[in-house]
Amino acid sequence: MSAMLARTVAAYPDREALICGDFRCSWRELSDLADAFASGLVAHGIGAGDRLILFLDNRAEFVIVLFAITRIGAVAVPVGVREQAPGLAYIAEQSGACAILHEATLADRIPALPLTVPIGDSDVRAFVRSFAKPSPLPTDEPDEESPALIMYTSGTTGRPKGAIVTHLALVHVGAAYTYCMALDANDRSACVVPLSHITGISATLCSMAFCGGCMIVVPQFKAEAFIALAVEERMTHTLMVPAMYNLLLARTDLTAHDLSAWRIGGFGGAPMPVPTIEGISSRLGALRLMNCYGATETCGAVTVMPSEELLANSDSVGRPVRGATVRIVGPDGVDLPVGAVGELWISGPQVTPGYWRNPEATKANLTDGYWRSGDLGSIDERGFVRVLDRLKDMINRGGYKIFTAEVESILMAHPAVLEAAVVAKPCPILGERVHAFISLREGAATGAEELGEYCSSRMTDYKQPESFTISRDPLPRNLNGKIVKTDLRARLNQMTGETA
Repeated sequence: MSAMLARTVAAYPDREALICGDFRCSWRELSDLADAFASGLVAHGIGAGDRLILFLDNRAEFVIVLFAITRIGAVAVPVGVREQAPGLAYIAEQSGACAILHEATLADRIPALPLTVPIGDSDVRAFVRSFAKPSPLPTDEPDEESPALIMYTSGTTGRPKGAIVTHLALVHVGAAYTYCMALDANDRSACVVPLSHITGISATLCSMAFCGGCMIVVPQFKAEAFIALAVEERMTHTLMVPAMYNLLLARTDLTAHDLSAWRIGGFGGAPMPVPTIEGISSRLGALRLMNCYGATETCGAVTVMPSEELLANSDSVGRPVRGATVRIVGPDGVDLPVGAVGELWISGPQVTPGYWRNPEATKANLTDGYWRSGDLGSIDERGFVRVLDRLKDMINRGGYKIFTAEVESILMAHPAVLEAAVVAKPCPILGERVHAFISLREGAATGAEELGEYCSSRMTDYKQPESFTISRDPLPRNLNGKIVKTDLRARLNQMTGETA
């Protein structure tokens, strides 16, 4: 990772590298700021292999600190700022973190760690200077197979697991985006998805660090403000979830703005409806929309759909990127023939080698270097990959992946709740929202408002149920005692006025 930065600094020292609000810097200055911050980390006794949590929103300091951490061979643990205190405490304990850099406004959620560094609204350069110390930095590059990041992703057991991302994976995914999208040093990429998620890190930070382009970090996505920024900064590239493209169509007149510089519109995290593709394409004829499929465990995209093939293959996520191998495997672990439906198994230098301090999850999810995605799909004779369904019971809320077991386990800890089952509720903007069916204990009483407040302090906000069906009737189960969610989804589709 640090070698990739050094290579780009040598090639494009004075080109603009990072923009966030009023802050702007070149690649040379970005490297200097990262080294300065790294010296402060070394002075605090932090070195290779130590884990540091980044509990930061989209801001310039996130990029600087991430490069500083990888510069000394330490391991960054990005956590979305929506995470609540219990989840953050678990991640800190499970990762063995020795430090946390956090939004100053979120101090009430921060667990006790040897080093806590609040980051507020002070000048970026002044903040780095105040933290820097005259400490020597390592002269050797971190091993390419060593961890650079630990990215926590929810699991079906209700506890998040930390996917290890290596230095090699970050360089490889930067190269993959660069080659598939024909990126170069003239590109200017807007990061509107969270930098704390793998898409923000890989699609913007890594791709621009690889090709020498410019990162435009956007603190918060708002359709009108995003378009104004895209025009002002001559944005050429971004990768967003389909819900954001839907909002652009719904809330802005794209034809009223000079967006001629915008040439690559990547999307992923959920299927893009054909009407959205057609609506964007009809308004921005020069924009090349490209579907990207991947996961936290694959460090970003492992398949990309060329823009010229998109409409004719709108049900596909494209072909594998260079270095990635995608197999379709049956329940017996044997490869299936062309066109057959099975589970997608993925390998390559960008795929996680395992889960941090979790050999059980590693064994359950990886086989012979292949990550078993849990997605059902197929590959046709031309190599196009299709993702047809999910083996894992997961909700996709505007690109945020929500495992229902995690939400259900928290709901069932409420004293009034006997049973809880969480299903997806269709939404025209976000794709899916979270709906909870609740069966109450005998003699107990609660309502949607109380349950909503209960969830708000115990889980990340996008995971919280937005509507409830509460009754004293038992939830439907099959002969094996498993809740039949197909019945619940059918009931939800038929309901009128029963949700709160």
